[in-house]
Amino acid sequence: MIRFVGAGPGAADLITVRGQRVIETSPVCLYAGSLVPAELLARCPEGARIVDTANLNLDQILAEMISAHERGLDVARLHSGDPSVFSAMAEQMRRLDAAGVPYEVVPGVPAFAAAAASLRRELTVPGVAQTIILTRTSERATPMPEGEDLTTLGRSGATMVLHLAVQRIKAVTAELAETHGRDCPVAVVAYASRADEVIIRGTLGDIPEKVQAAGIKRTAVIIVGQVLTAAQFPDSHLYSVARAR
Repeated sequence: MIRFVGAGPGAADLITVRGQRVIETSPVCLYAGSLVPAELLARCPEGARIVDTANLNLDQILAEMISAHERGLDVARLHSGDPSVFSAMAEQMRRLDAAGVPYEVVPGVPAFAAAAASLRRELTVPGVAQTIILTRTSERATPMPEGEDLTTLGRSGATMVLHLAVQRIKAVTAELAETHGRDCPVAVVAYASRADEVIIRGTLGDIPEKVQAAGIKRTAVIIVGQVLTAAQFPDSHLYSVARAR
């Protein structure tokens, strides 16, 4: 069985019990380069085949998984964060479907959730924002579908989380400032949950310079929205004394 496992955002203990068990019992483990902590790989069984897929293409990755399956070996395919978001898991599953190879998915802690935890912020605050948009930019990546540009998405006023975009922080913030305003709060969290985590707070107007000064160029999420600084907002209906129970 092939099992896609969300390895979490970076901290070795931010993985599900199920995911840990898969790692500990799979004689073959494929992992996504430096994004997966070495402590997790140390949990692989003695003598396990451990393959870094950072420099492999899709054909090579599938060949590893299918070969292991044909030999009756379980495979742990580790993806950073949660594999349902920006993991390229879909194309791998499509190939496995075509080959008739069974697989399962074990969810993990996504990077944006780890970042929000570090910021000690809820991303859905009553009366401020009740929607989260997870997106990215098309720089050095697959082009974005029509209608998913930042200007269009920004008109909603929702909390926005951008992955794979910190290298374009200046262009991203300039575009979002058109819909959110230059004073809109922003937080950039690099290496969320790791010992070398970096948190930078600011606005759409000043965050590019702060990010550049900190030398942040990768492995970061950008969170944009009024929820980052909201203090005056109504209590939720969930725990309201007026709610019928």
